Amino acid sequence: MAARNPLRAQQRVRASQSSTPTQSTHTLSAAPVHALRSAEDVRTSLIAELELHLSTTTNKHGRPFQRRTINAYKYAATQLHHWLTAQEQTRTSHARGGVEQSGFFLDTATLNRFFRWYYTEHDVPKSQDGKGGYTGGTNTVQRNLRALFLYLSEEYEHPNPYDDPKLQRYATPPMGKPKTLSEEFITDCLAATGNGSPKVRDFETVRNHAILRVLTEGLRSDELLNLRVQDLDLQGATLVVVPLKMDRNTLDARVIPLQPKTVRALTRYLRVRAEHKLANPNSPNFTDWLWLGTRNRSRLLYAGLHRMVKKVATAAGYDPAHVSPHSYCHTWADDLKAAGVSGEHIMAVRGWKSPAMLRRYGADMASQRAVDAVHNLGDRY
Repeated sequence: MAARNPLRAQQRVRASQSSTPTQSTHTLSAAPVHALRSAEDVRTSLIAELELHLSTTTNKHGRPFQRRTINAYKYAATQLHHWLTAQEQTRTSHARGGVEQSGFFLDTATLNRFFRWYYTEHDVPKSQDGKGGYTGGTNTVQRNLRALFLYLSEEYEHPNPYDDPKLQRYATPPMGKPKTLSEEFITDCLAATGNGSPKVRDFETVRNHAILRVLTEGLRSDELLNLRVQDLDLQGATLVVVPLKMDRNTLDARVIPLQPKTVRALTRYLRVRAEHKLANPNSPNFTDWLWLGTRNRSRLLYAGLHRMVKKVATAAGYDPAHVSPHSYCHTWADDLKAAGVSGEHIMAVRGWKSPAMLRRYGADMASQRAVDAVHNLGDRY
């Protein structure tokens, strides 16, 4: 019998060859294996490094970065990368000071020029007078780029331009009141997805109806998309949500009470879900994610959820520009406040620690709720 190789590297090669490629929930950018010959190469390499760094560390709350957060940080770095590439291509002289002086190793003045360009190209057109005043996009990119320059400061000891008082700051735009969906709109959307009829058995229709029902329970998009089958307790008319955002009690999961029609919608969805290829325990690609894609595709992601909500709104005869998955969260808060549910109970269900969140959600209907509450008192004298 041939002697076995005692080296760990050989064992890892065999293990990786025998493992299934579907175990990872996302794919990291590969580290560059070629020589870094240009500033573009350096920037591409640094973006890959940043992604790997964020995927293997935790945020300031001690929790892993969400994939959408990592993508947002990468997007901001990529925007800067494209701008720098365009700047380099328009120069008449291409003299560069070596790898350490290229890439993302910028001074504050260069970064200020980028933010000014971004503001002019992206924010000014959104201003009502066409002259500026809206800084939402630039503020977001500026905040998201902080992660890149913090990484460069820690790993390469590059001076962080965010510590420089000469960096021009773009203010956060005034926070408007999120809009609450009308009862008629939600009713029409539920009707457009079969209205929970047991005669409707098409996978996509049944799934979409169940998703809309769960959205009316006040879940955020990330919370809904991260649900697994075992998170449901349909006998107890509840489901369990693992907290994902910072402004919540992160010590334990939250129990979400479900409406009776939501329980029935989930029961019917689980029935059609069992026929999905990835729901078969004997399948090598078996998954316990609750929401699966159509045509036996993998789990539903945010882009698919966003498209679905817009598509259903259009099918129901409404302008999709006024609705998003998060609109249902504000509607849920307004429903409970209007029904007289105490703020303490609403905060407990949502996991909010700050009363500010209670005031913000459903804020556009605060005046109407106050008027209705006083009218319900009738004659006081």
